[in-house]
Amino acid sequence: MTAQPAAGRTVIAEVTTAPLDVAAHEAAVADRRAGAVVTFLGVVRDHDHGRSVDALEYEGHPSAAEVLRTVAAEVAADPDVYAVAVSHRIGPLEIGDAALVAAVSTAHRAAAFAACARLVDEVKARLPIWKRQVFADGTEEWVNCP
Repeated sequence: MTAQPAAGRTVIAEVTTAPLDVAAHEAAVADRRAGAVVTFLGVVRDHDHGRSVDALEYEGHPSAAEVLRTVAAEVAADPDVYAVAVSHRIGPLEIGDAALVAAVSTAHRAAAFAACARLVDEVKARLPIWKRQVFADGTEEWVNCP
């Protein structure tokens, strides 16, 4: 009988008001067995659907941190994944600030890209965080808010 590889570990899974550090996420998933570390950086942009954005704020539901930990643990449970680190920022952000950082380590690049894409997609789909955008014309909108 062949032993199955151990599931990976979640090393960072947080919702925070503090600036996000990509290098810290990459370092957190470092593993001597890893041949690939894939990171994703979601950045606040100055436009949305052709409209100029002046300000942006994220608000999170009290369950957001637990949901993020659950999503990270699900991705880390993949036997190809060695480690997962993911953070989402809340509060007011400036254009160019990191809103979401994700990092995944695996033995091979294809698995790392797939796991990181799954992590980001699941966070975007399930995390109860809403974005308020203020446009240059003074109007605003809430995104992902029922």
